[in-house]
Amino acid sequence: MTTTPGTQYALFEVAEATPLEKPSADTAEKRFSDYVVYVDESGDHSLASINPDFPVFVLALCVIHKRHYAEKIIPAVEKLKFNYFGHDSVVLHEHDIRKQKGEFAFLNRLPIRLEFVGQLSTIMDASNFILIACVVDKTRMGKGEGASTNPYHIALDICLEALRGFLAEKKQDHLLTHVVVECRGKKEDRELELEFRRIRDGSSHGSRRLPFDIVFADKKTNLAGLQLADLVARPIGLNYIRPAQQNQAFDLLKRKFYCDGGRAHVGSGFKNVGLMVYPPLDKRKAPMNPPRL
Repeated sequence: MTTTPGTQYALFEVAEATPLEKPSADTAEKRFSDYVVYVDESGDHSLASINPDFPVFVLALCVIHKRHYAEKIIPAVEKLKFNYFGHDSVVLHEHDIRKQKGEFAFLNRLPIRLEFVGQLSTIMDASNFILIACVVDKTRMGKGEGASTNPYHIALDICLEALRGFLAEKKQDHLLTHVVVECRGKKEDRELELEFRRIRDGSSHGSRRLPFDIVFADKKTNLAGLQLADLVARPIGLNYIRPAQQNQAFDLLKRKFYCDGGRAHVGSGFKNVGLMVYPPLDKRKAPMNPPRL
């Protein structure tokens, strides 16, 4: 196949969808599941000081079939980068895109920003991933939980249990699934690894061991999956904080959430299945106008 120098690549050159759930012939011999999980967060996990503009912590898990990830998502993200930057070392970071900082300063021109965001939305929409997320409302946490309570650990516990449920549905909960998180610092990574292994080994779920292992990845590794997770976390938090405000990103993500009823019910039935809130919204104890999902 030849191309003219400077040609813009189509993000998806093959229209047919990759079969995602065709069982492998060697399932009994496999060590690893067919899925990989990429994790990112939005908001800080401090309870000592709460940002009134974003008083929540959001943890988002993108669960992706490995074949689809390798054959569809990675090439599409790479082509997007080649089209707009000429190289693929750029890391797609929601904050920098939104603030038009650094490599994304060119987005201060409205036409090119709309085009770029539209291309990103195309990738998100066409990418088949399952979204599992937890919103920790720091303003509603009980005083008894204390400033030392870590919203990240709370959200991780909740999300990993939902992930186990998803893998059980796919009959892959006996296989090892890797959960990839971005490095944040030696102290934070050490604390997170200890908490992850505590949850995995059954401390929170009746001594039932979860079939997961954690992988720490530096941002410089430039993983497409981590960049997808980074792009989804903030819109989830904004929808919780301001549910009446237009949120096109969240409208797209509704179809990605793990939900009751499988593919036939995508876009609905995800509350308390693929999208959880902590503390749980209890109508008997909630304020007069609680946030809605």
